[in-house]
Amino acid sequence: MTPLTLIETSSGKYSLLLNAGDTSVDGLIEELGHEPNGYFWEGVAQLLVLHEATALDGRFDYDPEGGMFCAYGTDRAALEELGARMAAVANDPDRIRALMSLADATGFEFDD
Repeated sequence: MTPLTLIETSSGKYSLLLNAGDTSVDGLIEELGHEPNGYFWEGVAQLLVLHEATALDGRFDYDPEGGMFCAYGTDRAALEELGARMAAVANDPDRIRALMSLADATGFEFDD
C-alpha cells in the first residue's frame, strides 16, 4: 500500500494517510496542471470510488489537508481496498494520466 499507511487511531477507528508531495508521480501531477496536495488526492479517491469501486461509496469519510490526504472510518476493509487502489495510482504515471483523462471526460473538478 506504499506510499499510503493505515493506522488504528483508537479501538475500531482507522485512518488511511498519504503525505502529499511524497509520491513518485508528483512532478507529473504538476505537469498536468494540478497541485499534488491532500485535496488533489481526495479527488483521486473520489474518482476511484465513483468509477471503479462503487461498493466503497459511503463506507468512510475524508479529511484532507494541504500536506496530507486522510480517509477515516470504522470499516478497515474498505480503507484497505481504497489504499490499494490509491497506491496503484500513486506509483504509476499511466494511471495518473488515465484518471486525469477520466476527470476531463466526466467534468470532474479537483479541489486542489
